Amino acid sequence: MERRPLHIVFLTHYFPPEGNAPATRVLALARRWVAQGCRVTVVTGVPNVPDGKVYDGYRNKLWQIEEVAGIKVVRVWTFVAANRGTARRVANYLSFMAAAAVAGCLVKKSDVVLATSPQFFCGWAGAFVGRLRHLPFILEIRDIWPEAIVAVGAIRRGRLVAFLEWLERRLYASADYIVTVGEGYRQKLREHGVPSAKIAVAMNGIDREGCHAPVAGMGIRRQYGLEGKFVCSYVGTVGLACGLEVVLRAAALLKTRADQDVVFLIVGDGATLGQLKEAARRRGLENVIFTGLQPKTLITEFLAASDACLVHLKKQELFRSVMPSKIFEALAMSRPIILGVEGVAADFLRASASGLCIEPENENDLLLAIERLRRDLALAQSLGRNGRDYVLKHFDWDTLADSYLQQIHSVLKTVKS
Repeated sequence: MERRPLHIVFLTHYFPPEGNAPATRVLALARRWVAQGCRVTVVTGVPNVPDGKVYDGYRNKLWQIEEVAGIKVVRVWTFVAANRGTARRVANYLSFMAAAAVAGCLVKKSDVVLATSPQFFCGWAGAFVGRLRHLPFILEIRDIWPEAIVAVGAIRRGRLVAFLEWLERRLYASADYIVTVGEGYRQKLREHGVPSAKIAVAMNGIDREGCHAPVAGMGIRRQYGLEGKFVCSYVGTVGLACGLEVVLRAAALLKTRADQDVVFLIVGDGATLGQLKEAARRRGLENVIFTGLQPKTLITEFLAASDACLVHLKKQELFRSVMPSKIFEALAMSRPIILGVEGVAADFLRASASGLCIEPENENDLLLAIERLRRDLALAQSLGRNGRDYVLKHFDWDTLADSYLQQIHSVLKTVKS
């Protein structure tokens, strides 16, 4: 008899056409697993990030099915909420947990359930499906909750955080295997008592095919009046963890120096975008341009229009373990990085010789890095080339997805034995 293909049920809060890092990662992995002969069913919600508005062509229905790149996508009803505030977002998380758990239990002939953070209620949906269906459960960790939300000030330590930490430990214990996106998180999980043998790393990567498409970025420069400027871009979610107030402080210093040749471009949306825009307006910072949310298809154009890409997080101990996915996209486009993240991300940048490290939240460091790249174009080009070569060699999605699939097969063998 012909053997039935491996059927992976992948629970994720985010999926394209949403263009954030979790959605991009799930699609990159799932479509490659399908190409290798697996069946993949993705259970997700209706696309609505970051504004909490359902995308055109979709409805927030109880149950709807579509196919994307050979992947069966089951979209379930959730309480839709914008990516800001607390109560409505918690309702969004909990409603998805309940709906995804039910949907995961209804997917027929499943072999393994995989659930991905960053919000761990999605992980709990996977734990419920694994327990009720007697399936191996793989938990993917892209953020350490609740530590991450405490670090950005979204919630204060107290009884609620203590309860969430108890849930966190229970979730780790319920997983047959945990896959995380970097060595820093693996170390964090060890500190939380997870055995080393239970943890693997599957980092983010780049699409080799997309890297070869020629992109000039001149259209973006003309559209935003950037001709002749040195453009330092931040491309990604404008969230609490990003600490982008540093950009406003740097822009204000440039204004006092009457330096009009540097422009900051902030591409994306998120919880702090409105505050940043209002602060920039009050201070008359015309050298900071906010584009708002942009289609995923245009991101390479914005990267190509940039002379340097800023990757930045607040100066918090937790963020020393973070490896921001936006690094890979910028390096794939041969753009030098200005990195305001300490720890494993800084180690990565030094190993790849692909950018300049600065102290997080230090506007003077940021301006010094910009000035160095601005005055030494040969250095900027060399850093960009180094980064592209490095990620193409080590972080191609084809190789990463194949290695991840082998880990899944290994888990299945271990659980069955």
